[in-house]
Amino acid sequence: MNTANCLIAGVGGQGTVLAARILGAAAMAAGLDVRGSETIGMAQRGGSVTSHVRMGRDIASPLIPRGRADVILAFEPGEAARVRDYLAPGGTFLVCDRPLAPAVKGGYDGAAAARWLKARCGARVVSGEDVIRHCGARSLNIALIGAAAAAGAFPFGTDELLAALAERVNAKFLAMNIAALNYGASLFRQF
Repeated sequence: MNTANCLIAGVGGQGTVLAARILGAAAMAAGLDVRGSETIGMAQRGGSVTSHVRMGRDIASPLIPRGRADVILAFEPGEAARVRDYLAPGGTFLVCDRPLAPAVKGGYDGAAAARWLKARCGARVVSGEDVIRHCGARSLNIALIGAAAAAGAFPFGTDELLAALAERVNAKFLAMNIAALNYGASLFRQF
C-alpha cells in the first residue's frame, strides 16, 4: 500500500489532533507526501473534532471525499456514526465503544451505537474501558492507531510510528503511549 486516507473522529480532549500529527509525521518519515485538515469547531467544550490525513504521492487536496477513507479511527461512538459515510469499500473502521456524554441531560448508550456500527458498517469495536484499564485514559488515541497499524492500514510500519511518538509526545508520557500502541496492535489480532 503506497497511499492511505485516514479520517479521525472524536471530541475535544481525546487527542484527535495529536493522532493526526503522529500519523503525518510517520508518513513523512516513510518518504510520503502528507496533506491534512482539521475541523475543530467547539472542541474546547467537548464538541466534534475531525481530522483528515491523506498520505501517499502527489496528493492535491487535504480533504477526504465521502466513501474514500481507507481508515476511520473513531474515538467516540456518536462521532463514528456521524462520519461512517466516509468509509471506502473494504476500509478499516475502528470504533471505541466508550461514549463521552454530551453536556445535556441523559446521554446515550455508546455500546449500542458501537454494536449498530459493527452490524451495519463492519466496524471493529474496541472496548474503551479495556484500553483505559491496560494503558490509561490518555492513550486511547494511540491504542486505536496501534490496532489500525496491525491491520496494515497505513503505508508505513511500526518503526515510523515509534519515531513519530518519540518526536511528538512529551517524554514523560512516551512509555505509556508505546505500551498503548502495542496493546492496540494486540487488540486487532483478536478481531
